Amino acid sequence: MDGKGRATDNARTERFFRTLKYDCVYINEFDTPRDLRSAINSYMEVYNFQIPNQAINNQTPANIYLNCGIKAAA
Repeated sequence: MDGKGRATDNARTERFFRTLKYDCVYINEFDTPRDLRSAINSYMEVYNFQIPNQAINNQTPANIYLNCGIKAAA
């Protein structure tokens, strides 16, 4: 965190939720909350394991997370 009350504290989280809403929530119509949760879970799988992210050298978040865990354990 950058410090108490800084505008950039939540920038990454806000950007992710914007992406989630525009890529999953706003383009679909859900009949029940259960359908919405299922769609979000499916999107999270795709986002974490299949979509490369430019901010992390075009790797997936899961790849970065899993490789960091291996290095820390070694």
